[in-house]
Order: sequence, then C-alpha cells, then structure tokens
Amino acid sequence: MKKGPEKDLLSLPETLPLLPVRDIVVFPYMVLPLFVSREKSIKSLEEALSKDRLIFLVAQKKLSEEDPSPKDLYRVGTVAVIMKMLKLPDGKVKILVQGLSKASIKETFQTTPYPLVRVENIKDPFITEITLETEALMRTVREQLERIVSYGKLLSPDMMFILESVDDPGRLADLVASNLELTVEKAQEILEILDPVERLKTLNELLEKEVQVLTMQAKIQSQAKEEITKTQKEYFLREQMRAIRSELGEVDERAEEIKTLQQKIKKSKMPKEVEKEARRELERLEQMHPDAAEASMVRTYLDWLIEMPWSISTTNNLDLHKAKNVLDEDHYDLEKVKERILEYLSVHKLKKKMKGPILCFIGPPGVGKTSLGRSIARALGRKFVRISLGGIRDEAEIRGHRRTYVGALPGRIIQSIKQAGSNNPVFMMDEVDKIGIDFRGDPASALLEVLDPEQNNAFSDHYLNVPFDLSGVMFITTGNLTDPIPSTLKDRMEVINLPGYTDLEKLRIARTFLLPRQMDENGISPKMLEISDKATLLIISQYTQEAGLRNLERELASICRKVARRIAEGKKEKTKVNTRNLHQFLGPPAYLPDEEQKRNEVGVATGLAWTETGGEILHVEASTTPGKGSLILTGHLGDVMKESAQAALTYVRSKGKTYRINPNALNNKEIHIHVPAGAIPKDGPSAGITMAVTLFSALTGIPVKKDVAMTGEITLRGSVLPVGGLKEKALAALRNKIKDVIIPYLNKKDLIDLPLYVRKKINFIPVKHMDEVLRIALSNKRVKS
Repeated sequence: MKKGPEKDLLSLPETLPLLPVRDIVVFPYMVLPLFVSREKSIKSLEEALSKDRLIFLVAQKKLSEEDPSPKDLYRVGTVAVIMKMLKLPDGKVKILVQGLSKASIKETFQTTPYPLVRVENIKDPFITEITLETEALMRTVREQLERIVSYGKLLSPDMMFILESVDDPGRLADLVASNLELTVEKAQEILEILDPVERLKTLNELLEKEVQVLTMQAKIQSQAKEEITKTQKEYFLREQMRAIRSELGEVDERAEEIKTLQQKIKKSKMPKEVEKEARRELERLEQMHPDAAEASMVRTYLDWLIEMPWSISTTNNLDLHKAKNVLDEDHYDLEKVKERILEYLSVHKLKKKMKGPILCFIGPPGVGKTSLGRSIARALGRKFVRISLGGIRDEAEIRGHRRTYVGALPGRIIQSIKQAGSNNPVFMMDEVDKIGIDFRGDPASALLEVLDPEQNNAFSDHYLNVPFDLSGVMFITTGNLTDPIPSTLKDRMEVINLPGYTDLEKLRIARTFLLPRQMDENGISPKMLEISDKATLLIISQYTQEAGLRNLERELASICRKVARRIAEGKKEKTKVNTRNLHQFLGPPAYLPDEEQKRNEVGVATGLAWTETGGEILHVEASTTPGKGSLILTGHLGDVMKESAQAALTYVRSKGKTYRINPNALNNKEIHIHVPAGAIPKDGPSAGITMAVTLFSALTGIPVKKDVAMTGEITLRGSVLPVGGLKEKALAALRNKIKDVIIPYLNKKDLIDLPLYVRKKINFIPVKHMDEVLRIALSNKRVKS
C-alpha cells in the first residue's frame, strides 16, 4: 500500500505564548475544553487571541506547581488553535482548543507577564509505503480497542468510525492515545516518539496490558458471583449432611439447640396464645441459616419469651400481725399507708384472685415514699423492683421498641418483671410527676394501660407483641405534687398524701432509725456518742427546715464523722452532744425562729402558710398614706395571692358603714399591703382573711391580737372557705408559741389527722364568716370611728 506525499504543515509564527496544562497531554487532531484560572495563563490566552489564536500547550511535570518554571515543563508539546473562549463568573476562563501539530521548545523568551517561547515543528517521517507489518499492527490496535470497549470502556461510536477510516499510522496512534485514560508520563512518552510505527507499537503494548487488566477484573467479578452461588450450595449441602447425621444417629448441634428451645418453651408454661407465637418463631429459626443476621434476632426474642415469669409468682404473707410488725419496724407513723396495706392483705386473704391496687404516694422530699415501697414488699413477702420515671420523654421506655429496629429491647416494665423473676412483685415507679413529653411520644399516656386494673391484665409490649398479665402486680407510684400528673393518669391511682412529720415525730424517728444507722455507717458504737433529745430538737428546728428527714440525717451524719475523727485521733471518752456544745459540731444555726411579737399592733396580723419544707407563719402588714385610694402589694406575691388582697379590700369597702370606717380613709388614702421576706415567692388563697384583718386594723386603728394566727380564703361576701396543709400550719403555730388559731369551719374535719399533743396545746377556732374572724382577732370588740 502506497501513501502520497505528506502535505506541508502550516507555517507557524517564530514565537508563541505558552500555556502549561496539568493532568493531561494534548495530541494533534485532538479537540478538548480547558479551564484556565492562573493569571499568567489567562494573559497568554489574551495574547494568542489578539494575534492568530495560536498557543503552545505543554504538560507540566508536577501537578502541584502553581507557577511552573521552564525546567518544570516537558520540552515537547502541541501547537493548538483556540476555537472558542468563555469567561466564567468566578474569574476562570473556559476555552475550546484543537491540536494542530507537535512542536518542541527551543528557547524561552520571557516568563512574565506571560510565558513566551520559540518553538520548532516536529514532522513525522515521510512514509512512502505501508508495509504488511504496519498494516497488521494498525489492525491489531483497532481490535484491541474494540475489546476494551466490549469490557465496558466508554468510547463514542463516531470515534470508532473515524479510527476505521484512518490509514496513517502516526495519526491513528495519536487518535487512540488521546482517547485512552493514560497517565501524563505515559502519554508524554508516546507524544515524544517521532517514528509513527514505533509510536504505534508502544501504544499496542499499552492496549494489551489494559486488556489483561480488564480481563482479570471481569474474572474477579465472576468469582464473586460464583462465591454467592457457592454459599447457597453450601447451605443445601449442610442441610443434606444434617439429614445424613440424623439417619446415622449422630448429634446435630443445630438440632440440639432447637430441641432445647422446644423444651424450654414447654417448661415455661406460657399462655396458649404466647406459646403459639413462640413455636411459630421457632419454626422460622429452624428454617434459617445459623449465620443469618435475622437468626440471632429471633433467638434473642425467644430467649425473652422463655425467661419471662409467665406462671411464676411469690406467695403473699397473709399473717396480718406479722405484716403490721414489719411495717412498724421500718417506718414510724404513716398510719394511713399501713392501714391501706393491711386492708389489701385482708381482702386477699378472703378472695384469692384480686386485682393489684395502684397506690400513689404524694408528699415532700425525704418523707420516706421510696423506702416505704421496700417495706411494703417485705411485709407482703414479695419481690421488689423500682424504676425512676423522672425525665423520661420516650414512649418506647415504657412500651419497648419494635423488633424491626436494630438493638430493639422491651420497655422498662417488662425488663423489670423479668429481673424480678415473678409476675406479682411490688413495682415502684418513682417521680411520676416529672415525666416529660416531646416528639418521641408521651410516656404518661403509655402508662395509662399499665396503671389501669381493668386493662393491664393483657399489657402488650411492642417488642414481645404478646399480652402479659400485670393484674397481680402491686404498682406504687410516688411524686412530690399532684398538679403535674395528667388527670387521666391520676384518676387510675389511689392517691395517699404523706404530709411530713412533726418535730416530736422527727425526734422519735431520729432516735429509732436515723442515728443508729449513721453510727453504724461511721463505725461508732453507743458507748462513744450520746446526743440529747433537746439537742436533736434544736437540730430539727434551727439546722434544718424540711418536711422530710434527709437534711436531719445529714446533720446527724456530720456529728458522727466529727466524733469518728476524735476517736481516730486517740480520744477515748464518750462524746455527749447537748444544746450548749451543738454549735461546736454543726456551727451556727442556719434557720432562726421568727421573732415573736412583743405587743398587739395596728395593721399587723399573723397568717399561716404551707411550703414544701413545712409550715411557716407570715406577718402581713398594712399601712395607709395620703393618696387616691389605690392598693399597693409588695413581697413577691403570686397572682392568686394578689387576687385575695383585692377581694379582701372589696369586702372591707362593702362593710365600711357597718364598721364605721370613714369613707375618706378609703377614698383619699393609699393602702399598702406588704408580706415580709420579699425575696421568697408566695402564692395561694389561704392568706385572704389575714389580709382582710390587716386592712380593718389599719383603717380603724384597732390593734390585732399578737397571739392569734389565722388561715382561710375570703369571698366578696365575707365567707371563709377551706384551705389545705392544716397539719403543717398548726405545727408552725406551735413552734412560734401561738395559742389560738382561726381556721375555716369546713377544715374542722381535718383536725382528726393532727397529733393529740398538738390539739391539746392549740385552741382551734372554726369560723364561717369574716365577722367572726374580726370579733376574735381584733383586740377591742368595739370599733372606733
């Protein structure tokens, strides 16, 4: 095959602007887009466009070089023509170039502001005739390229058609090389080979190597597919081996596991519905591959079903005298709770099958709500489990997660029942008033089914998904306040209030329980320490201020530690703590009693208030100054207390004529009511009659008796309405040596809950109307004008 004479290459200018390119080698006849961002390169483009649009493209040796010097560039490159140029918003330039011919750098004229070089054309040797060897080589290259395409390499059909029509070895080599994903070094090596046949041979070697790589890749993929098939084949073979072993009488571990699970299911004495579900899951497990991910999930689920105490229950202690002794040993007083437990045992003794009660202990911190649950379990002879509901915001904590979730578990109810190993434990849920709500659901609503005796005989946990009978469980919930508990949940529980302890009750508990426990924990025997009753009462009244016993126990523990140090330092004599040396152990008192009024005063009345730490007295003050009849309230009062003051003032205005109050005193004076201890928030309606008495005293000039305290809500018509916390308020009056306490008539029934010694020392005066309060509280019965 003969080839005609080569056409002359186009004449090139003597010098050309240089454009270094990264990560690519441009071949002749190659059309490609380039993105240009370097300042010098952009100026080279501008120089080329200002003249004949020709530019010299050469690859740089290192990609990371931002400003390459001549030594960082290859010597052989391609002269190209800029076909299009587009400036982008980010400052970059996009150009479309076409390679024209090879050239080499002879000299670099300048490097700034843009590189300018002198180039020399590189002509392929003239081929007069294409030999058979060259023809075969060209055909081999085309076939190799077709094989590469068959393995998935993307190459446009148009390019394959062009390659078929090319009969020049050099041009064929350049076209194939420009369409292969070659490294810069390999592509540059091919570009620099001047002999077209040699260039084609080198390219053929590269193509052959690429075909081998692609063949190996296809083989690996095929092996992976065969491996999957092999796994399936192994499963069937394993099943056949199991059948063969079974025929030979050999032990099959898998079969043994299934058999063991069957025996455990039968032994657990599940309800029929649950056993049906367990056997269905066991059949699924039997059909699964042992190493399957779902097999471990099913096995875990079966373990939970088997280990649940479906038919395991503890026998109740039905000896009422023994149960009463246990309750008395663990807790002093709390008669209502003890009576309720003994009633439950009595009913259970007469009727074997009964639903467990849902008790709710409400009271201040430290009164023994949680420890009472343990005592009840001990008295009944049952297992005891406890969970804390404080801060729970996820409904799944109660009902569990569905088995479709990774790491799914039953809820806390089922977990605790399993932990107890009995289906009728005493189950305590602490802090029921501190449950939260968020996007994960409402745990309080999930508790509705648990704490409903009519529903909890078939409680369904999301994980188990089978009913579990909770009717035999004795649920006890605890909280500090009833207001945060949702009304629907509160309705399902029997609320028992634990109001706190009197000072004498605290003294008895400290003697019987707290001090012996702290002496034992600190390694002190009764021969080493003695605390007098008066000193203990002083700790209760002046070092702690609480309804419960926690701070009292801390103070006793502090004394025990100091005594332990003395003994460790070598002191052997017995330490006696009394009112004179108590400050040496505990420092100065933290709470001093309110200063007693020395005499009857005008515009000052003594009220009684309830707090979470117990009862307190309030000295409500009223004063009048010239003004326009407005009412000023100070002392950090809440909205309800402010409304009580408004109601008291309205009542006083309505009764002005009756009590001969000068109208000018109401219309031309500014009335100021203040409740001391202004930094402490105060709220509630129970100070209503106290404020009314204070206003009457301030407007009439009649003093209020200093030894009379009062509590009650007032209406606009002067009626006195009942209030709460009577026990705590009575104890506050007793601590402050107040003999007479005015209470609402409807609170008379609550006096039975007060200790006998309190009722003997305080004269409680029930009243129905404000007129009675004024007759008792004011020092003179006769009202002065």
